[in-house]
Amino acid sequence: MPNLIDVTYAQTGKSTTTNDMGMREMQERAYSARDAQYLLLKAPPASGKSRALMFIALDKLHKQGVKKAIVAVPEKSIGGSFSDTELTKHGFFADWHVKPEYNLCTAGGDASKTKTLLRFLDSDERVLICTHATLRFAFNGLEEEKLNDTLIAIDEFHHVSADGENKLGELLRSVMQKSSAHIVAMTGSYFRGDSKPVLMPDDEAKFTKVVYNYYEQLNGYTHLKSLGIGYHFYQGRYHLPPKNKEISALMEVLDTDKKTILHIPNVNAGESTKDKYQEVDTILDQIGDTVSQDQETGVILVKRHGDGKMLKVANLVDDHSANRDRIVTYLRTIKSPEDMDVIIALGMAKEGFDWPYCEHALTVGYRGSLTEVIQIIGRCTRDSDNKTHAQFTNLIAQPDAEDDQVTFAVNNMLKAITCSLLMEQVLAPNFKFKTKLSDDDKAQAGEMKIRGFKEPSSNRVKQIVEDDLEDLKVNILQDNDIKKTMTIDFDPEIINKVMIPKIIRVKYPDLSDQEIEEIRQHVVVDSVIKSASIEQSGDKRFIRTANKFINIDDLEIDLIDKINPFQQAYEILSKSVNAKIFKVIQEAIEATRIQMSPEEAFELWPKIKAFVKNSGGVEPNISAIDLRERRLAEALIYIKEQRRKQGV
Repeated sequence: MPNLIDVTYAQTGKSTTTNDMGMREMQERAYSARDAQYLLLKAPPASGKSRALMFIALDKLHKQGVKKAIVAVPEKSIGGSFSDTELTKHGFFADWHVKPEYNLCTAGGDASKTKTLLRFLDSDERVLICTHATLRFAFNGLEEEKLNDTLIAIDEFHHVSADGENKLGELLRSVMQKSSAHIVAMTGSYFRGDSKPVLMPDDEAKFTKVVYNYYEQLNGYTHLKSLGIGYHFYQGRYHLPPKNKEISALMEVLDTDKKTILHIPNVNAGESTKDKYQEVDTILDQIGDTVSQDQETGVILVKRHGDGKMLKVANLVDDHSANRDRIVTYLRTIKSPEDMDVIIALGMAKEGFDWPYCEHALTVGYRGSLTEVIQIIGRCTRDSDNKTHAQFTNLIAQPDAEDDQVTFAVNNMLKAITCSLLMEQVLAPNFKFKTKLSDDDKAQAGEMKIRGFKEPSSNRVKQIVEDDLEDLKVNILQDNDIKKTMTIDFDPEIINKVMIPKIIRVKYPDLSDQEIEEIRQHVVVDSVIKSASIEQSGDKRFIRTANKFINIDDLEIDLIDKINPFQQAYEILSKSVNAKIFKVIQEAIEATRIQMSPEEAFELWPKIKAFVKNSGGVEPNISAIDLRERRLAEALIYIKEQRRKQGV
């Protein structure tokens, strides 16, 4: 199946070039905000957030009166990103150093690490690395004042939540309210993947935000030129025992000549075999014959079927601590592409995992969270001289019309498509939208002028538009009511003028009606323009969207509001699956919209049977012009949905 998204970048080298202090473009931007007490850094994987934190923390420790720095990461394997680093040889004024006893991302229990963290607060030492869990445990019973003049840096900040049950979020709120601590929060996506906000609006407003987007990062690479994002559907199991005569769907997309991270499905997912260890063994058997496993490093040697090439494989699914620690330690010390070929993982190797030689991130099973999608894609988008193309492939089960889990499967597919749509916008360059005042008011480079367009009237709206627009679109695209609109005949103005403002108001309850309208217009315009193609004809440029050509000089907000910003989702679905599966998806969407009573459906059932008989076996069409046929189609979909729910 062709990719849903193919993006080619300019290879300017800008995002990897360093200044006279050894800082990349993103790090320099973050360092310029180093004086902020609360700093939120949003930047994609591989942009150098870890080193950006080192620069900021050292400035606070040496020049801002901050006495200590605590860096918290979600899992131990990420702690290596903050190990000793020589910065002075590149022009910075100090080096980053962590004493081994204060690097708590090592083997051992949380109880002893908690004691070490508490001891650190009373010592003269200045830097400590720990996990989110260790920080939470240490905070129990700790007076907030103990953290005065301390920098708390939280990596993968989307693990925080404003939900009262989220201990890390509770810790953060308490520290902000009751101490003079500084906070640096870092994340690739300021979105959790669920309905919980990361921070409440009043807390979020206290943070100075530094944003470096995916497009800036990838466009500025030296070696990586293109990125593909695609989906591959399978029926049955995604992998089969090697003696099975059927072709394994996994081996159709797994190219072991490419450096690959393979994420198998969660054991609770429908795609899982429920035995993760056997699942790994079967995958190894599909690749080749296992020869040996190095007892010191944990590397598995596999002799590939066909040509006998020896492949190095890492098993991160094995959660026995000794086995995992060996292979994780080895992966941290990799120096060349030849050191590893395939990594098989389950929950690990998503966030903060650094294998720059990775060319292909192959993920089995639906991923409904954009955050998880971005993190996984980030495993293959490091810039490295062994690759010019990076690929993310999601191997997913094809919905079956006769399957009782069809609605679940369809909803997950819609989530996956939604994530892809948003990723396409994340990966594209940004326009600045301005109000067009007259025919003579021409746009500058990188601008687009629109009649009737409302520009930000407050700093709050300006900040949301500049820093939070993509995260807001995640909330909108993953809203259940919005998903129901992924069909051609849904009134665009209802989506744009009723549904989207409602979602914005829930996310930003402190905004006025005028401010919500300004943000709504930015969301709609940005979504429509980025999903459209821009074409040149003579000296004029046109936007092609919703099967229409619109002269860019004639753009006006009333015209844009008549375009469904999510029609591209419908088009992608129609191109990505066969007619039978597309019909299943369409009916699943329609089933959520149909207003019908059981009595009416019962009355219409004989008419449905008569229609099918008279039409030679063809069912009534939900898109028919004839209103009676459409109602029969709605009744049939309603009946099928009720039967599915009852397991009939």
